[in-house]
This record gives sequence, C-alpha cells and structure tokens, in this order.
Amino acid sequence: MSAPDNSRRTPVPWVAMYHSVGDCSEDPYRITVTPERLEKQLMWLRRRGLRGVSMAKLLAARARGEGRNLVGLTFDDGYADFLTEALPVLRRHRCTATLFVLPGRFGGDNAWDPLGPRKPLLTADGICRAAYEGVEIGSHGLTHVDLTKADDLTLKAETVESRAALTALLGTEIDGFCYPYGTIDQRAMDAVREAGYSYACAIDPGSLNGLHALPRLHIGQGDNFLRMHLKYRLHRLRRQPVEGLR
Repeated sequence: MSAPDNSRRTPVPWVAMYHSVGDCSEDPYRITVTPERLEKQLMWLRRRGLRGVSMAKLLAARARGEGRNLVGLTFDDGYADFLTEALPVLRRHRCTATLFVLPGRFGGDNAWDPLGPRKPLLTADGICRAAYEGVEIGSHGLTHVDLTKADDLTLKAETVESRAALTALLGTEIDGFCYPYGTIDQRAMDAVREAGYSYACAIDPGSLNGLHALPRLHIGQGDNFLRMHLKYRLHRLRRQPVEGLR
C-alpha cells in the first residue's frame, strides 16, 4: 500500500498579483494601486504574522516544508513606477517580490491596453537596478500576447526567446514565467515547461495544476483590510492544493 500524498492536503500558497503602483484616477482595467494603498495592504500582512516574498523564496521555503507564514508578491508587466513607487514601500516592510517583465518592450509602454492611459515600462537598465535591489526577475513573455492564441513560432519566441534575453541581460538563469492576461491551456503550459522555467503563474488555471499553473489573486485599489482578509480565507477554500508542492 502506497504512502498517502500529504502534499495534496497542503494549503495552496497565497500569491498576490499587482501591476502598476501610482495614480489610479484613470484606471479602466483596475491594474493600479496607490503607494498608500500598497502600504496598508502590506501592513495587513504584517499584522497577521505574514510576510511578502518573491516567488523564488516562497517556493524554496515550501519545498523545505516551511514558509507557511509567507505569501508571494508579484508585479506584472514591468512598469517604470515599480522602482519609484512600489520598491520603497516594499523596503519599508522588509518584503521582496517577483517582477515579471517583457524584454521585447523595454522602455516602451502598455500598448496592449487600448482603453487605459499609456504607462511607461522599465528600460533594461531599470530591470538591472531592480535585480540589484534583490527583486526576482521573471518573464511575462516577450511582447505580452495571449499564449493560448499564439502560433507555434510566436509561442516559442514568447517563452524561449524571452528567457534567453533576460538571462543574457542579468547573467543569471530565469526560473519564473507569468502568462500574459493570465490565460493558460495545456499547450501553453507545456511550452513554458519545455522552455526551462521551473514555475509559472496564472490567475485561474482551471483544471490545470502544478508548479507551471500556480493560481494568484488580483489585488486592487479597493482591497482594504476586510477585503484582504476575505480574499486570503476564500483563496485557500476555493483552490485545490498544487501538485508537486509541499
């Protein structure tokens, strides 16, 4: 008789998904929180005995059977305001984070969001500075396309070439990937795994499970202490444990 798989009963990690930090007066996609709101959300974590860390630190701790007091902090797209607005708040609360960036759009803007204001993205130098400050850098693809709709050549470029570009820039292996728009299917997940990433973040992966289909929670400007508490509790009730994660 085989031993029970205890990892299947381990609560799913809580991973927060952020984007831009700054002025949210014009924010049709709800991708922005103010620095003041981020500050309050990190204070909520601290009061609960929780600490925000990068995905690399979170997954390493969980692999050791530790880190139940850790939550993942992720920032998608690589907005320039990460350095000026988000990083100082993270430092004050002794938190780390993972920044998922687009090497095909360094120094550009969020052109994939037609309704919202144009927001500048970090340059290559900005990405290097974030890494120097202890931020984990991961790939968000090359140019921010829906991988579930990409042809084979585009899928390879968005996964393989984006990882190669970041590795060349930073001189270190890139372990993490984040699916643009959060969309995922088996083909996209297989491509990400085959490209050499050790984990990948989605939003709601549906029936897909594992380290390359990690669920996350969108955190927005409207998430006060009560909403943070509800999201924290409901996430663990609604999500099944991640296969292969202790």
